Amino acid sequence: MKFKFILTLLISTGALMASAQRPAPDSEATKGGELTIQPINHATLVLTYQHKNIYVDPVGGADAFKGESAPDMIIITDIHGDHFDPKTIEAVNTKHAILLVPQAVADKLPATTDKTNLVILKNGETTHKLNISITAIPMYNLPESPTAFHTKGRGNGYVLTIGGKKVYISGDTADIPEMRTLKGIDIAFVCMNLPYTMDVKTAAGGVLAFKPKVVYPYHYRGQDVNEFKRLVNAGDKNIEVRLRDWYAK
Repeated sequence: MKFKFILTLLISTGALMASAQRPAPDSEATKGGELTIQPINHATLVLTYQHKNIYVDPVGGADAFKGESAPDMIIITDIHGDHFDPKTIEAVNTKHAILLVPQAVADKLPATTDKTNLVILKNGETTHKLNISITAIPMYNLPESPTAFHTKGRGNGYVLTIGGKKVYISGDTADIPEMRTLKGIDIAFVCMNLPYTMDVKTAAGGVLAFKPKVVYPYHYRGQDVNEFKRLVNAGDKNIEVRLRDWYAK
């Protein structure tokens, strides 16, 4: 009995230590109940709504998700290793999770991947899963080029409508017209890191164009997010810029 208690304590402590390395989750009220936002690392996050868990670009293996419930849906934006890691998908997927991806990612899924619940979206297409509407949005570099890190049509950003609130996940993108013309975005996750996506000034300019109510800078390794916040709020003090440590050790 004593051994069992000590073992339980050690497991619980380990889970707490793992979760302590992450920022505390944020909560948003929606018409359908609470939406929980948990930054994990770099471009990876977990959204929880109506007891369903959505893993966005899960990388880092199972250890990155200690303390998190298993995914009900996994959303992937692009083929690069900081967004798409088949080993992590295999490690966290309980076989019943919906796997929502662009075609380029589907083409790279291992033969051993369970594709029973595979959903492939092209830019502009919409699907409805777990009581959530999901629309694929273009993400690409400017100027457009066949040799760009991110070519138009290969990857997806996403707009998720969750309990009446619109959540935009940029993926790896430049300050493209399709982002600038988004309407009614409540929460946005916007990338910034050179040379792969935008610099801070360009990202702030894009955000000021589509004016989300809340914006999280993410995928920002090496960038000055405090300057991003300053630029956004200098242009529009009503946009809430949430700075979270996506690179906590």
